[in-house]
Amino acid sequence: MRTVQVAVIGGGAAGVLTVVALLGTPVHDVVLVDPSPGRGLAYGPAEACHLLNSPARAMSAYEDEPTHFLEWCQGTDPSSGPGDFISRARYGDYLAETLGVEEAAGLGRLSLLRERAVGVARHPGRGMVVTTASGERVHADHVVLALGQGRARRLSVMEAVRDDPRYIEDPWAPGAFDRVPSGEPVLLVGTGLTAIDVAFSLSERGVAGPLVAVSRHGLLPREHTRGAAEAVRGLAAPEPTASLAGLTRRVRALAASVPDWRAVVDLMRPSVDAYWRGLGPDGRERFVRHLARYWEIHRHRMAPAVAERVARLRATGALRIEAAAIVSVSPAPDALSVRLGGGETPRRFGAIVNCTGRDRLTVTGDPLVNGLLADGLAAPGPGGNGLGVALDGAVLDAAGHPNPALWTLGPPRFGHLWETTAVPEIRYQAKVLADHLVTGAPLGV
Repeated sequence: MRTVQVAVIGGGAAGVLTVVALLGTPVHDVVLVDPSPGRGLAYGPAEACHLLNSPARAMSAYEDEPTHFLEWCQGTDPSSGPGDFISRARYGDYLAETLGVEEAAGLGRLSLLRERAVGVARHPGRGMVVTTASGERVHADHVVLALGQGRARRLSVMEAVRDDPRYIEDPWAPGAFDRVPSGEPVLLVGTGLTAIDVAFSLSERGVAGPLVAVSRHGLLPREHTRGAAEAVRGLAAPEPTASLAGLTRRVRALAASVPDWRAVVDLMRPSVDAYWRGLGPDGRERFVRHLARYWEIHRHRMAPAVAERVARLRATGALRIEAAAIVSVSPAPDALSVRLGGGETPRRFGAIVNCTGRDRLTVTGDPLVNGLLADGLAAPGPGGNGLGVALDGAVLDAAGHPNPALWTLGPPRFGHLWETTAVPEIRYQAKVLADHLVTGAPLGV
């Protein structure tokens, strides 16, 4: 059994950002455990038509080098600008190349264990032991769970068609769209960024549809503009408060005082988690129930080129957006029959694609997570979201005690944090955690 200082489990964006941060410190022995490190789910199967939802200026892998990604882009395309929205596939190339460069420059400080981690247990002496699917074991002083997002969300209303090949539960699975008919209506469940990506993918494959995207409110993400950040000057973000109504009033007043509401959303972003904690359990529950969807469509916006393409698809009738709940779904020999709320007559679709995003980490069936829960080394986070995590990212055991050798960042911290799934937040968490593991400096992400 080999021994290392830090084992990072997960080789997607969160894992790469963690490794980059660690190698910027005196840590001398890091292992990254993942079957295919470098891209992860978000940037692995991406197609050229899928663009990042943030401009190049925000996507550096290095907290202390904010222009690193932009300069990388300019290395092959000198016309690339800080406000450009690059393809996700290209960002995957960037992550993979960055990991390769760090491995080569690390002079043995970084090793890649191309296997799947299936278990983490306490070491009798100190630290933790990581076990892989092949049975290899790694003893680490610290383990960082960079697990990223979970599997596709399982929708109970789809139970009758779950095994029907015309129902696509995971749109990111290889070959997911191979059986989608080109000349029949296709139902997209959800109207967020995933639904937009799926609509583009199907359109690229010649699926004429029409594509019908439905969600309870029928709301699409709003559009980015390049000049919104300039309007922030002179504004002050609202102070955290336990009053959701008071915070909402303050935000609306700020938005009304500037030419572009995007300036207020961007101004608030660094303070969102302070707002989240300040609301308390009741306020957070009300926010999730009544306001979360409205915040998300303003916060997670479409690139301008994406918004333009969506508008063209809608104008031609190739894409329709509807506000409706799905009441029932049943299979028929030549179609899937769907009854939507407010509609008397079932509607027929040649395929249904689940575009509702990823499921809660603790219900994904991951043997690693299941083992941590079963052994009491971890517990579900607030509302069943993510894992129980201390403010500094230490994983809480079943008794609520932080484990000084087991850490996490990114999506597994959702519930304790609200903003914890995008590259800038994960990159910052990784930098703070790396500095702490080396120096013992206080944390407060």
